Amino acid sequence: MYRVEVSPDLLAELYDAGTSGIIEHDGWLEAFFEDRHIAACFGDPRPCEETDFLQQTYDAWPPLLVGEKFFVVAPWREDPTPAGRIRLEINPGMQCGTGQHPCTQLCLEAMERIVRPGDSVLDAGTGSGILALAAKLLGAGRVVACDIDPEAAKVVPFFLGSVEAVRSDSFDVVVANIDEGVIKELRPEFERIARRRILSGFRDEEGRWTCITC
Repeated sequence: MYRVEVSPDLLAELYDAGTSGIIEHDGWLEAFFEDRHIAACFGDPRPCEETDFLQQTYDAWPPLLVGEKFFVVAPWREDPTPAGRIRLEINPGMQCGTGQHPCTQLCLEAMERIVRPGDSVLDAGTGSGILALAAKLLGAGRVVACDIDPEAAKVVPFFLGSVEAVRSDSFDVVVANIDEGVIKELRPEFERIARRRILSGFRDEEGRWTCITC
């Protein structure tokens, strides 16, 4: 068994290459391969001990208490939901958004404050669909997701594309956990389509992950 350290941008390529397992770290991935030559396509392969990836995957996704309301768990966990919490199940798969990243947590916390029962919510760049699911659990009346990746999770009504295709003033809230460059480029579009906006996926001037609401 061999391990390589790679960028999160290569997640889909790792699965296509037949990785035996992936461990997500802050800003990088640790991928494992049986074949050294395949591992070498992604970096410098290093031998490692045999790993029980099933157990390691189970252990790698402990339940999370996020904000004041959410209890984020993988679907195979049987941990009881704490009193007063909303159970948010998300499968840690190929798409971004597992609840582990600080930006996802910041978005969930902001949604607790901003999304009101009956609101219409657009999750732009939905990835795993975690924020769209959260909006439903918070009582949003209409939730739509979009992504430019056709493999994005379709947990609510979904369209393939960008916010540029959305009519003006179509939603009460738009939430986008993407990256700084895309947020800057599309910010006028976010302002055009929704009165309340939750934007994250970037760092502040001091290097801390942040979320802005406007």
